[in-house]
Amino acid sequence: MRIAISGANGRMGRMLIEAVLNHPELSLTVALDHSTSTALGQDAGAFLGQTTGVMISSDVNELKNADCLIDFTRPEGTLTHLKACQQFGTKLVIGTTGFDDEGKKAIENASKDIAIVFAPNMSVGVNATLKLLALAAQLLNTGYDVEVFEAHHKHKVDAPSGTALIMGEVIAKEWGHKLDDIADWARHGHTGARKDGQIGFSVVRGGDIIGDHTVMFCGTGERIEISHKSSSRSTYAQGSCRAALFLQDKAKGLYSMNDVISA
Repeated sequence: MRIAISGANGRMGRMLIEAVLNHPELSLTVALDHSTSTALGQDAGAFLGQTTGVMISSDVNELKNADCLIDFTRPEGTLTHLKACQQFGTKLVIGTTGFDDEGKKAIENASKDIAIVFAPNMSVGVNATLKLLALAAQLLNTGYDVEVFEAHHKHKVDAPSGTALIMGEVIAKEWGHKLDDIADWARHGHTGARKDGQIGFSVVRGGDIIGDHTVMFCGTGERIEISHKSSSRSTYAQGSCRAALFLQDKAKGLYSMNDVISA
């Protein structure tokens, strides 16, 4: 399967390139980066000391040479790539977070033409954690206050993380609500007593933290914690490769990582 990687000179882009180069069923055919990148014209495998013959480019038209694009950039970049993928019939794995409602709608509309896996976290372990949270929310649906804690590196630009949001959405759904209706996004000053049924969020940005998430179910006399902690971005890269292969026989449609790991 011919794979394109966007954000090729970034931390996640490089991890994806390495994962694709080492995967027996995938081949790297396109490496994209933004138009001001200092890596343009360089071999995509140079950081590994490898010669791949794939040069980093800013030309989205190169996506016609790929079966699937894996994109972990920013919403504006991903939406530009989305249009090109529609044009060329290129499948798409989206790990980018921070989309507004309009951006999410654009992805949904594009999935009528091409096959897309859209997930805030490509880690198989995180998606297993979401299943555990759904079960916990079913069992602990009264008498428990929920707090979602997340921590990421200082360069992350959106908050709460996409993973924290989907964790909250999973719990809210099991409780019969939309997350926006019961989320407590920030606390400052004299907030008063906590209201029942709310889901609170706490965010840390600092250093080089790859990604930590913990959900607390706080009851009277006890506390249940469900956590996932990433020590390497390779988990996201491996999950993305698995998502790309999942799309191999799909013509169109919008899929989640739950679909991928359940296949």
